[in-house]
Amino acid sequence: MKLNQSINYDLISHSPEQTKIFGGSIGELALPGDTFLLVGGLGTGKTCLTQGIALGLGIKEYAVSPSFVVVRELYGRLPLYHIDLYRLNLEEIVELGLDDYIYGNGVCVVEWAEKGLSVLPAEHLLIEISYLSDIERSFQLKPSGKRYLEVTAQLKSSL
Repeated sequence: MKLNQSINYDLISHSPEQTKIFGGSIGELALPGDTFLLVGGLGTGKTCLTQGIALGLGIKEYAVSPSFVVVRELYGRLPLYHIDLYRLNLEEIVELGLDDYIYGNGVCVVEWAEKGLSVLPAEHLLIEISYLSDIERSFQLKPSGKRYLEVTAQLKSSL
């Protein structure tokens, strides 16, 4: 995995295994109340990254996409609330009442976060994922808030 030195904190994963390792690093750094927003097209690796975050949180259960149930709860060192907004519009997202998850004592990972950015926490780590090849992905980390600047700096120094 290669991390560029730019302010955008770009990195390239050369395999699904590297993506999970990167996610594991995020999970190890996660604290109660953290919110990680994932943006990227179908098949870019949002769920693969979430699987790594789950591993980093010590979760033994396999994280699968919650597209049909919207929220999956997984338990390890901290609860992981895996939220998928793919099938929802903004009005439906508001009606879900996600505040208990987002402002609770667990870690939220939100796939398809672009659908609800206006109602999700202002402080978060946004991770934009782009498809480069069958196995390579580009990750652009965009921290918002002091906590996520710190997380991003820690990730940058560890990769």
